Amino acid sequence: MFKKGFYDRSCHWLLSLCLGTSLILSSCNSQEQASTDIGSDSDTLKLLYWQAPTILNPHLSTGLKDSEASRITLEPLATYDKNGELIPFLAAEIPSRENGGIAADGKSVTWKLKPDIKWSDGTPFTADDVVFTYDFLSNPKVGATSSGDYEIIEKVEALDYDTVKITFKRVNPGWNRFFIGSSGLILPRHIYQKYNGENARQAPANLLPIGTGPYKVVEFKPGDVVIYEPNPYFRNADQLAFKRIELKGGGDATSAARAVLQTGDADYAFNLQVEAPILQQLEAGGQGKLVSILGTLSERILLNFSDPNQETADGERSNINNPHPFLSDKTVRKAFSFAIDRDTISQQLYGITGQPAANILLLPEAYKSPNTSYVFNLEKAQQLLDQAGWKDTNNNGTRDKNGVEMQVVFQTSVNPLRQKTQEIVKQGLETIGVGVELKSIDASIFFSGDPSNNDTVEHFYADLQMFTTGNYSPDPTNYMEGYKCDEIPQKANNWVGDNYTRYCNPEYDQLWKAATTELDPQKRQELFIEMNDILINDVVIIPLVHRADVTAISNRLQGFELTPWDRNTWNIKDWKFE
Repeated sequence: MFKKGFYDRSCHWLLSLCLGTSLILSSCNSQEQASTDIGSDSDTLKLLYWQAPTILNPHLSTGLKDSEASRITLEPLATYDKNGELIPFLAAEIPSRENGGIAADGKSVTWKLKPDIKWSDGTPFTADDVVFTYDFLSNPKVGATSSGDYEIIEKVEALDYDTVKITFKRVNPGWNRFFIGSSGLILPRHIYQKYNGENARQAPANLLPIGTGPYKVVEFKPGDVVIYEPNPYFRNADQLAFKRIELKGGGDATSAARAVLQTGDADYAFNLQVEAPILQQLEAGGQGKLVSILGTLSERILLNFSDPNQETADGERSNINNPHPFLSDKTVRKAFSFAIDRDTISQQLYGITGQPAANILLLPEAYKSPNTSYVFNLEKAQQLLDQAGWKDTNNNGTRDKNGVEMQVVFQTSVNPLRQKTQEIVKQGLETIGVGVELKSIDASIFFSGDPSNNDTVEHFYADLQMFTTGNYSPDPTNYMEGYKCDEIPQKANNWVGDNYTRYCNPEYDQLWKAATTELDPQKRQELFIEMNDILINDVVIIPLVHRADVTAISNRLQGFELTPWDRNTWNIKDWKFE
């Protein structure tokens, strides 16, 4: 049960932003059950997430919403700030050759941990927790969504109470990718040791996590609200500004922006995928301001190389052994790319919050390929489909070949900006004779990583799907690993892996493997650019927009700082009201 006081106050600010939705009305109706006051606005931080978190263990989810909420209570060893500098969190210092942390042979790194750190239940944090987190992530029975990031590790061992050594299987120039940022949040051994297997998703701490971070979760209703209070065992607990944090989910991105920028009913709004002109109008309300950073994120369309309609004997679709009837043809994929009007999508929908993209690897700047481009040319697209033998032989308006109609299901998450993007894409594809069915899935399902749900990005039971992602480290090794053959999610691996397209190219895999051991920075840069170019030229992915991470904060909120390398809540310990 949630405290009555939360609904008393939340109804006021939520009704102003999306009055009439069943979610909000049901919350407000509960105010008749009521009780106590929860404190004044001066010490309560209100966070608004139109994509509501559903789990607070980011290693079991692919959703940014979940890792944002988790980042308030869980911490990594270190993270990168906006300048690309590593900032210690649980680490006492950043490893280097000078302090002996980085091995001369490039095969290991040793971290010293801060002393006297405690979990929010008062249990001491030790090197054993880091070792356990690796054991948890690398256990295939757990099905951790972050497991692929750690495959190069041979072992993680506690040298003593506050010293951890990570040994790699081979020379590894990317020592600074592990237990860093939002993909490296440390889990408490004493809480999860009973759930280190197929029962991982049943762990109570997935909903009420025990962390070392500044605030602890006291109440959580998945898909609705998370309530935080200060962690009394946090190392700087006396410096925390808020007695309570209310993270509310629901509504839509426009309403979330309005609540911060125009009505002043919330202090922070997450991931504002809203048309730029609307955001600018709302900002004129004077209650808050937009804060954005053009980081690593690109909105892209993924093409399915497997057949989402053909089933295996046990009912699995989009299986790697069943190639797509037409998207497995590179000529067809090129035609689809020519039919998409990126300029219109960028200019009309994103404006100052994005620009057309030709690459999927965008930062650091040195890794951005100069070799790629995009073209909108419907005539060329039609010529390519003709060339591939797809013609409208039955005059029904849709191309066909050997009795197969060129019909696609194009799916993405529920989001007005994405639905408008879908319409532009649909118009282009239909012009060249492709039948398009649009599908929208609630973000809490689409990005949940739930192996039992057919509507996740991992299952990809559609022909095209669209979302945003990027690399969350200046070292793009983990990010680019997601297109390797062994990263394909399937029923056999419990739907773990980031290669949702089912694309498999041994040449790409070899380039990635070479990059993981190349110590020369220039050669390594060239390898990553070549990987990007393969994905673009093979039309595995169609980049649409280099999208800024856009948020809104109230005028009274200070200390907020974005970084492209971590979640927006990464430094919430420093947030305060003016």
